[in-house]
Amino acid sequence: MLLAIDLGNTNTKFAIYDGEAQRGIWRVSTDRKRTADEYAGWLLQLMSASGIGKESIHRVIISSVVPEAQFHITTLSRRYFGTQAQVVGEPGVKLGIEARIDNPAEAGADRLVNAVASHSLYGGPLIVVDFGTATTFDMVDGQGNYCGGVISPGINLSLEALYLTAAKLPHVAIKRPPKVIGTATVPAMQSGIFWGYVGLIEGIVARMRSEYKAPLKIVATGGLATMFAEATEVIQHIDPDLTLKGLVLIDRLNR
Repeated sequence: MLLAIDLGNTNTKFAIYDGEAQRGIWRVSTDRKRTADEYAGWLLQLMSASGIGKESIHRVIISSVVPEAQFHITTLSRRYFGTQAQVVGEPGVKLGIEARIDNPAEAGADRLVNAVASHSLYGGPLIVVDFGTATTFDMVDGQGNYCGGVISPGINLSLEALYLTAAKLPHVAIKRPPKVIGTATVPAMQSGIFWGYVGLIEGIVARMRSEYKAPLKIVATGGLATMFAEATEVIQHIDPDLTLKGLVLIDRLNR
């Protein structure tokens, strides 16, 4: 079996695949100081509860945007699963696509993995909108190559900044308000965040389409993808596990 790990700035996902069938998926907040042993104590217990022994894991593949935490995850792979993890972006790990940007080394591993998965599953050219710590818009051409994109502050970051820097504004949850014009502080804030990001999505996608001068599919991923996809006709596909699916494809390519 394959253990696929998506190590993000806010959360880390661990998923186990038997072929293409997902046997389990678990999330934990990303902590740069969490050791390999701490990860193991948590993960092995959850695997056991799902009837999966550690001896069943023969391969590990990692997409990481947090170098400080990556060391502990690769140590976990060696110490507890007896295998050297494949890390996207390291020499020898083939992706089957190119990063066609000014400095390919700058491309985030998650954005490259999303390019692999989205092109394989939905065809191209397309834009991947990823609702993560940052909200990113990634351009993938008709051959599946990563061609750059847009990085904007994530929704939670924007909401937290509003709360921390405006003394009289409360902390509010992200939700779709019943109407745009808020008649109290909380619904007004929720409207600004929600409809502001809908406008961001529609505006950036429209400009990317105009610049690319060709029809583009739009694929959304990340925890808030479904909420925002329901509010705009721009997004055609929702795939919360896009990065994990890309890791499975890259593992297959490298085998």
